Amino acid sequence: MLTFKGGVHPPEKKHFTKDKPFEKLPLPDFVYLFTTNHLGAPAKPIVKEGDQVKTGQLVAETAGNISANIHSSVTGEVVGIESFINASTGRKNNAIVIKRTSEDIWEYIEHDENFKNFSKEEIINIVKKAGIVGLGGAMFPSHVKLSIPPGKKVDYLIINGAECEPYITVDDMMMRTYTEEIIKGIKIIEYIVNPEKIYVGIEEIKPEAIKIMKNALKNENIEVAILKTKYPQGAEKQLIKAVTKREVPSGGLPIDAGTLVFNVSTTYAIYDAVINGKPLVERGITLSGGVKKPGNYWFRIGTKVSDLLNQVEIVEEEKIDRIIYGGPMMGLPLPNIDLPTFKGNNAITVLTKEEIPQKHEYPCIRCASCVKACPIGLQPYYLKKLADARKNDIAQENGIMDCIECGACSYICPSNIELVKTFKTTKKVIKAIQRRRG
Repeated sequence: MLTFKGGVHPPEKKHFTKDKPFEKLPLPDFVYLFTTNHLGAPAKPIVKEGDQVKTGQLVAETAGNISANIHSSVTGEVVGIESFINASTGRKNNAIVIKRTSEDIWEYIEHDENFKNFSKEEIINIVKKAGIVGLGGAMFPSHVKLSIPPGKKVDYLIINGAECEPYITVDDMMMRTYTEEIIKGIKIIEYIVNPEKIYVGIEEIKPEAIKIMKNALKNENIEVAILKTKYPQGAEKQLIKAVTKREVPSGGLPIDAGTLVFNVSTTYAIYDAVINGKPLVERGITLSGGVKKPGNYWFRIGTKVSDLLNQVEIVEEEKIDRIIYGGPMMGLPLPNIDLPTFKGNNAITVLTKEEIPQKHEYPCIRCASCVKACPIGLQPYYLKKLADARKNDIAQENGIMDCIECGACSYICPSNIELVKTFKTTKKVIKAIQRRRG
């Protein structure tokens, strides 16, 4: 079984939604589109208050080498720009507010059912126009990833269907529901980057997806790589290690190991843009945990979290411990539910007090459980000691910037020490110092 060193086995909690087919949620009355709906420079708004916009119409354009277009996810009127806490950045960011005034009137981008009628450069430009980013959570602009630097070569293309976070089942259901569309998306990516070998990585806990994808790919030069169920198997570096046995160098990118990784939902979005002309304005999401109607849903990007949760009937407030974007291991806690969703939202998980009992933190007993669990091979207990002493330079020398913030160390710690929380803060401090130094 393909796997990587380290990792943990948190309860899967996928039974709530794993066999729930997609449902389309009603169109929201308002959407709030962050100009930071991606990794990189904020997009530049090109609309103003009072403008009428169609679904799929460009409302903010790329503003730098690493940036992404933003499109209206409803047909309506621009009513202003507001500032909200963006959990993906941890800061207040501007959002374009659009009031829906009718059902969808679509504005499409150029497309062709025969994608080979386009050159590779034209397809990359379509992906850029469509505002497609990594939908597994990282939100890295896909057109940048597809633009292979001179001197680099793609040996392996891996489509990531691991989905190792507890509760989340959206990618599992994507593979089972949109099999042919995902395969066509893979072929589009293959056409652009010309890899030597293509894999679809799926954890063994998803037998239906494995069976469906294997059957659909039996006449294709694409192999289903069955992965051991372990967290964080879906993390890019761990997936590459498990499938190819190659390691991404410290501070490097997958292309430095001759590999590209695309999430299955991102692959579908590339298909939808190139073949159907649809910009990225909607996506699948798992709504689970303390809700009465857990399931997998299609929603419009920019819908408020409160609107989504109203559709699935959240449990009583006094039963809730926290609500998070994503899953419980790497998810981002919401300060309140009156916040917009963004392109990388693959789940909203409501964690109840019953599921998350309060734990008291004790001193480190130097048991090294965190060392065994770390998928990067770091020494979390030692990094915590350095971070607490603000010895950031020594922490850097010991690899703190290589931490992928998966939370495996915090999960396994018998003293209940929130190691990853410290590492996130320390990394932000180090990056801020580096920016000041130029």
